[in-house]
Amino acid sequence: MAGHSKWANIKHRKGAQDQKRGKIFTKLIREITIASRLGGGDLESNPRLRKAVNNAKSNNMPSEKIDKAIKKGTGALEGVSYEEIVYEGYGPYGIAIIVEVITDNKNRSVAELRHAFTKFGGSLGETGSVSWMFEKKGQIVLEGSSLDFDALFDIVLMAGAEDIQEYDESCIVTTPFESLMEIRKVIEHEGCVIKSADYEMLSKNTQKLERSESEKVISLLASLESNDDVNKLFSNLEINN
Repeated sequence: MAGHSKWANIKHRKGAQDQKRGKIFTKLIREITIASRLGGGDLESNPRLRKAVNNAKSNNMPSEKIDKAIKKGTGALEGVSYEEIVYEGYGPYGIAIIVEVITDNKNRSVAELRHAFTKFGGSLGETGSVSWMFEKKGQIVLEGSSLDFDALFDIVLMAGAEDIQEYDESCIVTTPFESLMEIRKVIEHEGCVIKSADYEMLSKNTQKLERSESEKVISLLASLESNDDVNKLFSNLEINN
């Protein structure tokens, strides 16, 4: 299941950090707003909102911004009305791509996405054209610098996790989507530092490209990700080293 998001490990220099942080906040606020609109503003009874707020806090979003987004979603404050839309398409070399959008203007969003796909040699597809190639899973990313991997391995598997992978500076736990928040609580109880906990659409079979071939696909994915309306982005790209 690895490889679906390896393209995303693009490093940005310090000068772009403020702009990047602003984009992250924009997307987090939209997710909090729509989660509270759909399921109410109570964190205990709304797991989607609880997850969105946890992710916002992990990204150091101020509490007042979080509260304001929740109130806009519940209608306690006047705000923009957002809707969720999922688009599917193909990039160069037939790479499957899923784009999840939260937007206040559907026509603008689809026009911008179609332009990006076309510009980089891809195309938007019909609903269901690529989603069958993916599985919805939970993923928890942990700070790995002071982690006892062997001890955590046994704990998370006993809690119902499906996989755990160790990297240089992090650790990724893959869970059934339905068990994401329960396993997060188990990990928090162990005192681990959680960077993020969210769902991912993991490709059942990745499509490998050579690095030279992947450049155009990476450009398309980067263009899509930079769109403020794009909330989450998935592909089945894997790059041969």
